[in-house]
Amino acid sequence: MDPLSDVLSLLKPHNHMSAGFDAGGEWSVQFPESRDSIKCGAVVSGQCWLSVDDVADPVRLDTGDCFLLPHGRPFRLASDLTLSSVEAVTVFSAARNGGIAVHKGGGDCFLVSSRFALTGNHASVLLGMLPPIVHIRKDTDQSGLRWPVELMMRELRERRPGGFLLVQHLAHMMLIDALRLHLAGGLQGGVGWLFALADRQMGAAIAAMHEKPAHHWTLQTLAERAGMSRSTFALKFKQTVGKSPMDYLTRWRMLVAGDRLQNSSDPVSAIALSLGYDSESAFSTAFKRVMGCSPRQYSRDGNAASSPESPLGFPLMQPALSESPA
Repeated sequence: MDPLSDVLSLLKPHNHMSAGFDAGGEWSVQFPESRDSIKCGAVVSGQCWLSVDDVADPVRLDTGDCFLLPHGRPFRLASDLTLSSVEAVTVFSAARNGGIAVHKGGGDCFLVSSRFALTGNHASVLLGMLPPIVHIRKDTDQSGLRWPVELMMRELRERRPGGFLLVQHLAHMMLIDALRLHLAGGLQGGVGWLFALADRQMGAAIAAMHEKPAHHWTLQTLAERAGMSRSTFALKFKQTVGKSPMDYLTRWRMLVAGDRLQNSSDPVSAIALSLGYDSESAFSTAFKRVMGCSPRQYSRDGNAASSPESPLGFPLMQPALSESPA
């Protein structure tokens, strides 16, 4: 798999609500906090404002625009942000199991949206790399995203047999395509693995480590994958990713190990060997240094010790608000 697929597979995003929202007239709806989750939405018709707590500037969403809200902060959708808001639970109570919530008669603004909970202890591996609002404008090449949005709208309207499962799959397609579009914009100025994927040379090195985590990679062989000299590669990787290549490799191996410790019956010795470690003790030492506890403690408790950094070693919050299609 590619690095983004690898990370999403480890985090196992679970779509626990997809719904349509059809609003009419003047309206404002307040949505609550939802930790360790990511919301993905698209405006099918009409326009509205999006305001997120602790983000200074609201975003105008037009027909065809999409958005991601990665940090689970309270937010508001409104035709006019000066209006008093109603709580989302009162509006969406009729659409808890899918379907369309109609507010004030509908007809002026229609959205589809899905909320994903991220499984496991490491939601920050993805969420910490994203700004509070990812705004994907309609003038971006959204050919891949437009189809699942339109099909989801139809399924939510018609409620046909098998529709619930189909909407679940469409929601995942929306999320992945939105992240792809975010990556395609170049993500200039950020530091972290997600930003590095937008760079062809750094992306090639990261993909190699993800493809073969057990391989005995060296700085030289990774530099060759990137088509760079060893010294230039090491400097650019550190500047782009925020960690050295070898540190990144170790941390990725430990994330893979943590997933297997929780979701398989493989012994520690087998996991160590499959990730390139010649001895269980060497693997256990590296695991404890990165994850904050021993492999057996992690397997038993399912938790790493608290740390100011995610397991890939990046701060939990990095970039500022981005309104670009990047």
